[in-house]
Amino acid sequence: MIGENSPDPSIRPNQIFAISLPFPVLAPERNIAVLEKVRNELLTPFGLRTLAPDDPSYRGRYGGDVISRDRAYHNGSAYPWLLGPFITALIRTHGKGHSTRRAAQEILAAPIRYMQTIGLGQLCELFDGDKPHNPGGAIASARSVAEILRCYVEDVIEPPITPMPDPHRAVV
Repeated sequence: MIGENSPDPSIRPNQIFAISLPFPVLAPERNIAVLEKVRNELLTPFGLRTLAPDDPSYRGRYGGDVISRDRAYHNGSAYPWLLGPFITALIRTHGKGHSTRRAAQEILAAPIRYMQTIGLGQLCELFDGDKPHNPGGAIASARSVAEILRCYVEDVIEPPITPMPDPHRAVV
Protein backbone atom coordinates (compact mmCIF):
# COMPACT_ATOMS: atom_id res chain seq x y z
CA MET A 1 0.00 0.00 0.00
CA ILE A 2 1.26 3.48 -0.78
CA GLY A 3 0.92 6.05 1.97
CA GLU A 4 1.12 9.82 1.77
CA ASN A 5 4.90 9.92 2.06
CA SER A 6 6.26 6.46 1.31
CA PRO A 7 5.40 2.85 0.53
CA ASP A 8 3.97 0.81 3.41
CA PRO A 9 6.42 -2.07 4.08
CA SER A 10 4.01 -4.00 6.32
CA ILE A 11 3.49 -7.66 5.51
CA ARG A 12 -0.19 -8.49 5.22
CA PRO A 13 -2.15 -11.42 3.75
CA ASN A 14 -3.67 -9.37 0.90
CA GLN A 15 -0.75 -10.31 -1.34
CA ILE A 16 -1.81 -13.97 -1.34
CA PHE A 17 -4.85 -13.04 -3.44
CA ALA A 18 -2.53 -12.07 -6.29
CA ILE A 19 -1.61 -15.76 -6.60
CA SER A 20 -4.90 -17.41 -5.67
CA LEU A 21 -7.12 -15.63 -8.20
CA PRO A 22 -8.11 -17.67 -11.29
CA PHE A 23 -6.36 -15.12 -13.55
CA PRO A 24 -2.75 -13.92 -13.19
CA VAL A 25 -2.24 -10.62 -11.39
CA LEU A 26 1.38 -11.17 -10.42
CA ALA A 27 4.23 -12.34 -12.64
CA PRO A 28 4.41 -16.14 -12.03
CA GLU A 29 8.13 -16.00 -11.22
CA ARG A 30 7.27 -13.96 -8.11
CA ASN A 31 4.76 -16.49 -6.73
CA ILE A 32 7.26 -18.57 -4.75
CA ALA A 33 8.76 -15.53 -3.01
CA VAL A 34 5.32 -14.18 -2.03
CA LEU A 35 4.11 -17.58 -0.88
CA GLU A 36 7.22 -18.15 1.25
CA LYS A 37 7.05 -14.65 2.77
CA VAL A 38 3.42 -15.21 3.76
CA ARG A 39 4.19 -18.72 5.07
CA ASN A 40 7.13 -17.50 7.16
CA GLU A 41 5.59 -14.29 8.49
CA LEU A 42 1.82 -14.82 8.65
CA LEU A 43 0.93 -18.53 8.78
CA THR A 44 -0.30 -19.93 12.09
CA PRO A 45 -1.93 -23.32 12.72
CA PHE A 46 -5.38 -21.69 12.53
CA GLY A 47 -5.07 -19.07 9.81
CA LEU A 48 -3.08 -16.21 8.38
CA ARG A 49 -2.23 -13.26 10.60
CA THR A 50 -3.37 -9.84 9.41
CA LEU A 51 0.08 -8.39 10.10
CA ALA A 52 3.58 -9.79 10.62
CA PRO A 53 4.67 -10.11 14.27
CA ASP A 54 7.79 -7.96 13.85
CA ASP A 55 5.73 -4.92 12.79
CA PRO A 56 5.47 -2.21 15.50
CA SER A 57 1.67 -2.13 15.03
CA TYR A 58 1.30 -5.89 15.60
CA ARG A 59 -1.19 -6.97 18.27
CA GLY A 60 -1.01 -10.73 18.81
CA ARG A 61 -3.88 -11.07 21.28
CA TYR A 62 -7.51 -10.36 20.53
CA GLY A 63 -9.04 -9.16 23.78
CA GLY A 64 -9.66 -6.29 26.13
CA ASP A 65 -11.82 -3.26 25.47
CA VAL A 66 -13.34 -2.37 22.10
CA ILE A 67 -10.35 -0.28 21.02
CA SER A 68 -7.86 -3.06 21.90
CA ARG A 69 -9.95 -5.65 20.04
CA ASP A 70 -10.27 -3.36 17.01
CA ARG A 71 -6.48 -2.88 16.91
CA ALA A 72 -5.87 -6.62 17.06
CA TYR A 73 -8.59 -7.33 14.48
CA HIS A 74 -6.53 -5.92 11.58
CA ASN A 75 -3.07 -5.94 13.13
CA GLY A 76 -2.28 -9.49 14.10
CA SER A 77 -5.35 -11.70 14.53
CA ALA A 78 -5.24 -14.90 12.46
CA TYR A 79 -8.24 -15.62 10.22
CA PRO A 80 -9.05 -19.22 9.24
CA TRP A 81 -10.80 -18.17 6.03
CA LEU A 82 -7.50 -16.79 4.70
CA LEU A 83 -6.15 -20.34 4.60
CA GLY A 84 -8.42 -20.94 1.59
CA PRO A 85 -6.61 -18.48 -0.70
CA PHE A 86 -3.28 -19.56 0.81
CA ILE A 87 -3.88 -23.24 -0.03
CA THR A 88 -5.10 -22.33 -3.53
CA ALA A 89 -1.95 -20.23 -4.04
CA LEU A 90 0.19 -23.11 -2.77
CA ILE A 91 -1.39 -25.53 -5.26
CA ARG A 92 -1.19 -23.02 -8.15
CA THR A 93 2.48 -22.38 -7.40
CA HIS A 94 3.70 -25.93 -6.73
CA GLY A 95 1.17 -28.06 -8.64
CA LYS A 96 -1.31 -30.64 -7.42
CA GLY A 97 1.22 -33.39 -6.80
CA HIS A 98 1.03 -35.70 -3.81
CA SER A 99 3.62 -33.82 -1.71
CA THR A 100 1.94 -30.43 -2.23
CA ARG A 101 -1.50 -31.82 -1.41
CA ARG A 102 0.00 -33.50 1.67
CA ALA A 103 1.50 -30.17 2.77
CA ALA A 104 -1.91 -28.53 2.30
CA GLN A 105 -3.54 -31.23 4.45
CA GLU A 106 -1.02 -30.55 7.20
CA ILE A 107 -1.75 -26.81 7.05
CA LEU A 108 -5.49 -27.50 7.31
CA ALA A 109 -5.17 -30.11 10.09
CA ALA A 110 -5.65 -27.77 13.07
CA PRO A 111 -8.79 -25.97 11.84
CA ILE A 112 -10.34 -29.26 10.69
CA ARG A 113 -9.56 -30.86 14.06
CA TYR A 114 -11.08 -27.80 15.77
CA MET A 115 -14.29 -28.20 13.73
CA GLN A 116 -14.43 -31.92 14.56
CA THR A 117 -13.98 -31.37 18.30
CA ILE A 118 -14.39 -28.19 20.33
CA GLY A 119 -15.96 -26.23 17.45
CA LEU A 120 -18.85 -28.67 17.09
CA GLY A 121 -18.72 -28.33 13.30
CA GLN A 122 -17.88 -24.63 13.37
CA LEU A 123 -14.82 -22.41 13.26
CA CYS A 124 -14.68 -19.13 15.07
CA GLU A 125 -14.06 -15.87 13.28
CA LEU A 126 -10.42 -15.49 14.30
CA PHE A 127 -7.64 -16.76 16.52
CA ASP A 128 -4.89 -14.93 18.37
CA GLY A 129 -1.84 -14.36 16.22
CA ASP A 130 0.33 -15.36 19.19
CA LYS A 131 0.60 -18.82 20.70
CA PRO A 132 -1.41 -20.64 21.93
CA HIS A 133 -3.68 -19.11 19.24
CA ASN A 134 -6.80 -18.82 21.40
CA PRO A 135 -10.11 -18.49 19.53
CA GLY A 136 -11.83 -15.11 19.40
CA GLY A 137 -14.46 -13.04 17.67
CA ALA A 138 -17.71 -14.71 16.65
CA ILE A 139 -17.91 -18.34 17.82
CA ALA A 140 -19.18 -19.50 14.42
CA SER A 141 -18.04 -17.99 11.14
CA ALA A 142 -19.59 -19.21 7.88
CA ARG A 143 -16.72 -17.78 5.83
CA SER A 144 -14.15 -19.63 7.96
CA VAL A 145 -15.91 -22.98 7.59
CA ALA A 146 -16.72 -22.40 3.92
CA GLU A 147 -13.17 -21.51 2.87
CA ILE A 148 -11.59 -24.42 4.75
CA LEU A 149 -14.05 -26.84 3.13
CA ARG A 150 -13.80 -25.19 -0.31
CA CYS A 151 -10.04 -25.40 -0.53
CA TYR A 152 -10.01 -28.92 0.91
CA VAL A 153 -12.46 -30.14 -1.75
CA GLU A 154 -11.11 -28.10 -4.68
CA ASP A 155 -7.38 -28.17 -3.97
CA VAL A 156 -6.52 -31.07 -1.66
CA ILE A 157 -8.77 -34.02 -2.50
CA GLU A 158 -7.65 -35.92 -5.55
CA PRO A 159 -10.31 -35.80 -8.27
CA PRO A 160 -12.30 -39.00 -8.76
CA ILE A 161 -10.96 -41.36 -11.40
CA THR A 162 -14.32 -41.78 -13.10
CA PRO A 163 -16.51 -38.78 -13.87
CA MET A 164 -19.66 -38.37 -11.86
CA PRO A 165 -22.85 -39.08 -13.84
CA ASP A 166 -24.85 -36.09 -15.00
CA PRO A 167 -28.07 -36.10 -12.89
CA HIS A 168 -29.91 -34.26 -15.67
CA ARG A 169 -29.10 -36.81 -18.34
CA ALA A 170 -31.58 -39.64 -18.84
CA VAL A 171 -30.17 -43.14 -18.41
CA VAL A 172 -31.05 -45.38 -21.37
